[in-house]
Amino acid sequence: MSVDIATVKRVARLARIAVSEEEANRMTGELNGILGFVEQLSEVNVEGVEPMTSVTPMEMRKREDVVNDGNKADDIVANAPASDRNFFQVPKVVE
Repeated sequence: MSVDIATVKRVARLARIAVSEEEANRMTGELNGILGFVEQLSEVNVEGVEPMTSVTPMEMRKREDVVNDGNKADDIVANAPASDRNFFQVPKVVE
C-alpha cells in the first residue's frame, strides 16, 4: 500500500491540521516508510507464540468480580438537600 499527496492532504484536512505543499511531500515519504515497515511485520511467522502482557513472564493480578454498593450510600447522599432511605428526593417535574 502506498500513500499519495492527495491522501496526505485529505487526512490532514480530516484531522484539521494545516499542511503546506512541502510538508505534504515530506509526510508522503514518511508515511510510505512506516507502511512499508508494517508490511514487513506481517511477514513474520508468529504461529505458536503466546501473547505477552509484559516483557517479563508474569500473571495478571485479578480480583473477584463482586457486585456491591460500596458501603458508601450515606456518604453519597450526605450533601443532598433532601434524601429518604439513601435515595435522593427531587421536586416533581412532570404532571
